[in-house]
Amino acid sequence: MRLYLGLAVGLTALLVAASGTAAITRGWVPPWNRKTVHRTRLYGWAQVVMAAALCCQAAFGVMPGDPDVRQWGTLGGTALMLTAVLLIAASQRTAGRGRGGGTA
Repeated sequence: MRLYLGLAVGLTALLVAASGTAAITRGWVPPWNRKTVHRTRLYGWAQVVMAAALCCQAAFGVMPGDPDVRQWGTLGGTALMLTAVLLIAASQRTAGRGRGGGTA
């Protein structure tokens, strides 16, 4: 069962990496994210990092053998995933209207 989960996560990582590559090279963002993404290249790099994190999680999660190596590999994938989430947050617009410029 673990192998099927690893394959599913690997395929998801491939799709995320393809979407990130499209955002970096062409400026394409999926339709459900077009309103919020302000910096498409940063968003694309965040998706590539997220795909690497998913691959790291899947590879070390499926790997039989030394539990210490598996733990450190999974921890590295988690650190990459946190970095990707922070990059995605940095690439998006703020939800509010901002301050100043208006008359009250």
